[in-house]
Amino acid sequence: MSEYQYYEFTAVDRPLTTREQAELRSLSTRADITATSFVNTYQWGDFKGDLRKLMERYFDAHLYLANWGTRQLMLRLPKHVLDPATVADYCVGDSASAWTAGRHVIVCLHREDEDGTDEWDLDGRGLLASIIPARAGLAAGDLRLLYLGWLRCVQSLELADDEPEPPVPAGMGTLDAPLTAAAEFLCIDPDLLAAAAAGSAQPAADEPTAAQLRTWVVRLPAREKDTILTGLITGVDSHLRSQLLHRYRDEQTTDASTTAASRTAGELLVAAADLRAERERRDAEQRERDRIRRERSAVAARQRHLDALAVDQPGAWQQVNELIDTKKPREYDTAVQLLVDLRDLGERDGGTAPFRQRLAELRTVHARKPSLLERLELAGLDV
Repeated sequence: MSEYQYYEFTAVDRPLTTREQAELRSLSTRADITATSFVNTYQWGDFKGDLRKLMERYFDAHLYLANWGTRQLMLRLPKHVLDPATVADYCVGDSASAWTAGRHVIVCLHREDEDGTDEWDLDGRGLLASIIPARAGLAAGDLRLLYLGWLRCVQSLELADDEPEPPVPAGMGTLDAPLTAAAEFLCIDPDLLAAAAAGSAQPAADEPTAAQLRTWVVRLPAREKDTILTGLITGVDSHLRSQLLHRYRDEQTTDASTTAASRTAGELLVAAADLRAERERRDAEQRERDRIRRERSAVAARQRHLDALAVDQPGAWQQVNELIDTKKPREYDTAVQLLVDLRDLGERDGGTAPFRQRLAELRTVHARKPSLLERLELAGLDV
């Protein structure tokens, strides 16, 4: 396979009409198209559609994956749910950009492989489904996905070192499954993410209880509650629940949700490098501890083996002779290993002379077996 490209689009807020599906079919005769999705994979050629226009007109989410390292995620939300001005604080480079189209704002998170290494055994199926729930979180005011996009810009060295950090959302150190999937898809450096999380407040301990929400709703003006109920019944706004949760949290939280002092892109890169160096040091120390433990275990096992051999050395020499008499290469190997054991036993117990005498006799008896003698030389069993 020379290449792999995976395109997936998903409609979340409303299904596609029959006419819209027909319009999409005109772009590709091979794609799998339903009322909520468009999926196509290419091993050659390319998709001819305009990704931006498809997002503006039809879809709420898009994922692109190519085996040469390009990865892209797009999410669309209504502007009354996601403020374009807020998005602009985080989408500041090629790796995180955004634009408005009609009533929507579209966020595009992008990753190019810095090493230029082709990836193989890729499969894009299921990736977008694992990330899409982060869109609902974004609609409810969780800006961590946008901050991940800003980190992607930092990691790709698109920002000046003195570029100030935008407000850090709470909970960067405790990403949920969809945000973790997004971070992995965008290949966010774990050390950079850890450095960023150090400046993030802890998220709220719990989701609001029914009693808390009831108390808050009771205090809303009657006219506003009528509007909310009408919206829920008519379903004109699929993000109404997210908006209400966002509003509730805004009214309950304080400035502790973001850091007091902003850092810079350069400071985060330095902090990430420090964390990486410390992690690598700890890993090296652990590898050394593991090596020492393995060596000690091997030495102990070797000593137990020699102890067992010491119980019946004459029997071991007899076994050596029997193995050699078979004249089979595999049995020669076993005999040579047994001789190595007998040599090591003699060295351990301070009696190498008897072993050397027996070995000299053995070499004399089998002087016409070059294959055996070669094995003895290679094992260092010379007289």
